[in-house]
Amino acid sequence: MPTAYILTQMTCPEVEEALKTVKIAIIPLGAHEQHGPHMVESCDAVLAEEMGKRLTEKLYPEAMLTPIINMGVSPHHINFPGTISLEPTTLIAILRDMIKSLKHQGVDKFLVLNSHGGNQATLGVAVEMLTSELNVSLYYAKTTASAKDVMDKRIESKLYGHSCDREVSEAMYLAPHLVRPDKLEKGDIQEGRWRKLRPGNPLQGFYYYEEMTRNGCIGDATKASREIGEEIVETALERLTQAVRDVL
Repeated sequence: MPTAYILTQMTCPEVEEALKTVKIAIIPLGAHEQHGPHMVESCDAVLAEEMGKRLTEKLYPEAMLTPIINMGVSPHHINFPGTISLEPTTLIAILRDMIKSLKHQGVDKFLVLNSHGGNQATLGVAVEMLTSELNVSLYYAKTTASAKDVMDKRIESKLYGHSCDREVSEAMYLAPHLVRPDKLEKGDIQEGRWRKLRPGNPLQGFYYYEEMTRNGCIGDATKASREIGEEIVETALERLTQAVRDVL
């Protein structure tokens, strides 16, 4: 007896049986991009999938986890080696095809569970386009954003969000193999126009990540811990589970 419906681990007859109770498909979405010297570049993709597995398990038997979209919209990281970035239109096209395929099989509710901030703007557009175009209910959520109160309490860094104390802590709890513990660094922040383009300012706009940080990190990863990660992740999972149940 399964505890979660994970498409990549199921046979066709098993999927057919699961679809009798599944009401929503969860699509994990990540990125493939630099995370400085102490995290591997698949970080966002792996964290999205691990959160997706846990959320799907909590929603069993009403949720199904799709294959992960392991690249995202990452042009701001493109000058760091290894980063692979999708165009926003490419990401929307992938989502369209995945959703069309699963709707054909009877699923009409979808949650994109996203772990990369650079995807959020594209997801806002995708939801507006695809909800009406495909006649489905489509939602998106950042994996741990609903636990911001925990982050504000536990994360000391004022500037965090990428390969930082928060993200490294989450990885230490969800997928410790993503972290190089002997190479943890504080973000090497430099001054520049980026400060005037951050959320909360009168203007927002595009800037390359190296304009903000020389080593590709922000925050202070040396202050990360598995304990902090567990509190953030478990709080977010509880809130996401309830939010999904509410729309079901």
